Amino acid sequence: MILLTGATGTVGREVVRALPPGVEVRVMAREPARVEGAPATAETVPGDYGDPRSLRGALNGVRTAFLVTGGVAGDEDARFLEAARAAGVEHVVKLSAAAVTDPLADDLITRWQRGTEDLLRASGMGWTLLRPRAFMSNTLSWAPSVRAEGVVRSLYGSSANSCVDPRDIADVAVGVLTDPGRHRGRAYTLTGPQAVTAVEQTAQLGELLGRPLRFEELEPERARSLWSGRHPAPVVEALLRSALRQRDGAKSGVEQTVLELTGRPARSFRDWAETRLPAFTPL
Repeated sequence: MILLTGATGTVGREVVRALPPGVEVRVMAREPARVEGAPATAETVPGDYGDPRSLRGALNGVRTAFLVTGGVAGDEDARFLEAARAAGVEHVVKLSAAAVTDPLADDLITRWQRGTEDLLRASGMGWTLLRPRAFMSNTLSWAPSVRAEGVVRSLYGSSANSCVDPRDIADVAVGVLTDPGRHRGRAYTLTGPQAVTAVEQTAQLGELLGRPLRFEELEPERARSLWSGRHPAPVVEALLRSALRQRDGAKSGVEQTVLELTGRPARSFRDWAETRLPAFTPL
């Protein structure tokens, strides 16, 4: 039995869709009604990292689990791993982040991810770490201004990021979950096929939409103000520090891991954008 967490999130929903038929799977979600695309044979159960009873129920009979957490500096990983170990889970595949491998990355989010990786490695269970670069889908945050104004606003528009399609992360995750022994004790950095800048992404979106888009550089203080409406102050500062690392070239490296593990090249930003054009199209 495979347990999937994070099934309504960016990567988790793609993992659910990518599951091959015949795999015995259970999907845990705070709101099970929001789970979409699960196989007819999948079991969907309510579960919350803060509710030990729900974790015990979700983990009963599970051998392999996909772990996605988002509570920065919280104890979600510790709670889940404790329950998983008690339930006899043999292998945990964790969604982490590429920044953990950068010795110059010392922001709050990266320190938290490193700590959660350490918890898993020390758990006594088998483990695999998936470390993606930024999700291509992060550019969906541009959709409102693209639809209304034909404008993309972002920090450091000429800095490159080897961002990755969430579908590629999901395909790798499914391969690991269905053959965990082959990947035991491995950590995989996942990127797209090339590094792209926000200016280049803006141009590609404009070409696909058939309308000119303008890029406007955000000043750091403006970015801080915008992000403060969505994130706590410590997370905002971590995001700003992360953006500085990108400006300095820390996120431009390209890995061939998707090709090596799936047998096909990673999807490009244009590939991703072609499937999401309605989000950027004026109503």
